[in-house]
Amino acid sequence: MSQPLFAGRGFYLGPVFRRAAERHGAVFVTLHRPLDVHPGLGTDLSYTVLAALVEELSGRLWEAGVRPRERVAIHKTDNVDIVLLACAVSRIGAVPAPLSPGLAGPVVGRLLERLDHPWLITDRAKFKGPLKDAAASGLVRRTLSVDDAPGAVPLQKYAGSPPHAPVRLHPREPALITHSSGTTGDPRLAVHCANTMWNRLVPQRAMGWPTRGETAALHMSFVHSRFYHLLGVLLHFGSPLLLLTDPDPASAGPLLARHRPGIVETHPNTYVLWEELADAPGAPLSRVRAYGSTLDAIHPRTVRKLLDASKRRSPWLVQLYGRSETGPVTVRWFTRRGATRTDGRRVGVGIPGFTRIRIADEHGRRAEPGTSGRIEVRTRGRILTYSGAQQQYDRQLDAGWWQMGDTGYRDRWGALYLTDREVDRIDSVHSNLEVEDTLMSRLEELREVVIVPGVDREPVPVVCVRGEERLDLGRWREATADLPALAEPRQWRFDELPMTSTWKVKRVEITRMLTEGVRT
Repeated sequence: MSQPLFAGRGFYLGPVFRRAAERHGAVFVTLHRPLDVHPGLGTDLSYTVLAALVEELSGRLWEAGVRPRERVAIHKTDNVDIVLLACAVSRIGAVPAPLSPGLAGPVVGRLLERLDHPWLITDRAKFKGPLKDAAASGLVRRTLSVDDAPGAVPLQKYAGSPPHAPVRLHPREPALITHSSGTTGDPRLAVHCANTMWNRLVPQRAMGWPTRGETAALHMSFVHSRFYHLLGVLLHFGSPLLLLTDPDPASAGPLLARHRPGIVETHPNTYVLWEELADAPGAPLSRVRAYGSTLDAIHPRTVRKLLDASKRRSPWLVQLYGRSETGPVTVRWFTRRGATRTDGRRVGVGIPGFTRIRIADEHGRRAEPGTSGRIEVRTRGRILTYSGAQQQYDRQLDAGWWQMGDTGYRDRWGALYLTDREVDRIDSVHSNLEVEDTLMSRLEELREVVIVPGVDREPVPVVCVRGEERLDLGRWREATADLPALAEPRQWRFDELPMTSTWKVKRVEITRMLTEGVRT
């Protein structure tokens, strides 16, 4: 996919808030809790306030010694200032590398090593906790802290430093490093450039046109590349923002009811949790015009409940399927009418002009429509490399086609159907994901169901029930009577499931726990 027309274009994080403020003025931004870098500002802010804060933080970072092209890891307690710090780092031409607050210390240590002696911005909770066990101080150039972490230099020391002039790197130079979810092992560090980010932004901006200016409520990982692209879309159109850090309906529900957003985006598993907001006091979802679901398939039951919760005339849900390495590669829209008969495995069609999809058989040849195989894509939004793992990156490529790590098939009209992750396949089950969708639709009490290979590769269902009630085995047997033979269900509490920062279930880790007898 040559791109001579687009090669010089770039999406830069540094100026996004300032440009939005200049274009739209003091549009409100509401936070779930005050910023750690400036708690005195409270929770009711605006584009102009955040633009000034990004510039002020960039001045502090320059005064501290951060320079263009240097890598800056950001690993701190979850909050919106992760985003502001990433923008401030980008503004002076350095390369932000936000790392999930949920990562274990040893994993962070290995990622810092792959970043090749970066700067580190952290806080007391992380630096004296998980990072202490990771011996992070020996892996970084210098450690800065948003608070008073002992052994780190507080950013407050440089308060009052004048903003440095913005630095704009070449659009094909590294501009942002994010990490994959790590569902099958240590996360990989994906190196983005401004040009590939622009090629992801453009189609997403086109998708956002119908809801331009609507209030947007987001509960997303602040370290995921999708968040920054969605932010770019919403700021461009002047949407007021509600940025949530706690998905618990008891915490998020009142804020959603207060602001009645027209746009809501979060992760698929959070939407399952938010099913109970469909008829909650204050009707928090009643004004939603568009839901966004990112990079993974969503259960049809959840789609129906979300769309029914809206009182808007024709609400819809947009589903994007992709990876951190590729950005979105397919798109699908759900409406109330279509959701009643939808196939949850259909994840949409490619994005014209930006992505192409093929299915490869076990010999690497193109599979016929309806034949399952390995999903591969070509996309203008593909990352430059994996930081510290070039060989691993090269193994994912086949003559320019990126291997997604999933299996699926395409129908005669080109729509893509996702069946399973390659590593999760079980010979006796056509599609674990399809069986899970069926069970979620038949058993309303389920909070989650995950089918994983057991000790002998048998399909083991791990189930979580709302309110931690006991699973009704009679209802379970009735619901599974016409499905492939499954082992006896294992009931866990939802908080016992190993999760990534985007609430993806770590299926390989569950299999390990079952095999080693950690859980039964």
